[in-house]
Amino acid sequence: MIADCQVDYVGRLTAHLPMSKRLILIKSDGSVSIHADDRAYKPLNWMSPPCWLVEEPAADGSDGIDSVWVVENKAGEQLRISIAAFHHDSSHELGLDPGLVKDGVEAHLQELLAEHIETLGAGYTLIRREYMTAIGPVDILCRDADGHTVAVEIKRRGEIDGVEQLTRYLDLLNRDATIAPVSGVFAAQAIKPQAKTLANDRGIRCVTLDYDKLRGTEDNEFKLF
Repeated sequence: MIADCQVDYVGRLTAHLPMSKRLILIKSDGSVSIHADDRAYKPLNWMSPPCWLVEEPAADGSDGIDSVWVVENKAGEQLRISIAAFHHDSSHELGLDPGLVKDGVEAHLQELLAEHIETLGAGYTLIRREYMTAIGPVDILCRDADGHTVAVEIKRRGEIDGVEQLTRYLDLLNRDATIAPVSGVFAAQAIKPQAKTLANDRGIRCVTLDYDKLRGTEDNEFKLF
């Protein structure tokens, strides 16, 4: 949908986007994101599922506002989208997505970490690799030393998108009473500072993986013995 809108985020933080023409994406998983005509794929603001959208009439005296869409998550945080005018509205069914095909290094990291799951901590045990959910497979599902379930997302380069992906998995998995509570581990060869900050804010532990160490090799460069 393309509309003239202003957006206010109300929660742990507050943010305001003044009135402008923007792209509003509402996906079948319930997520809502607001985009401008730049920043590549990154939204200006968003609400991750599970969340709910309710349309409300504009308050009296709201100059030029036709309606307000209130998107609220289970924590009570709100994304309030005030609509002044619609320019385009369409709906498309995309069907089942086959998922991302990992490159060789990333796939091998998953295999190696599953084989050496105690890299994450003493007492960790593997449940399975590629644990399927309704929104895609979790790279690794395991248990910690206390028997609690842990979901692991593995990337070659750890960025914000990977943390968002793991957050969606955790939201879904924690609704399954047979495995909840489920905590998260974001594992990568290198993790960007912004991704670490977001992960820490969401209670997700970050682990930096040493690919060569997992392969059981050592760097012998400049060594005599």
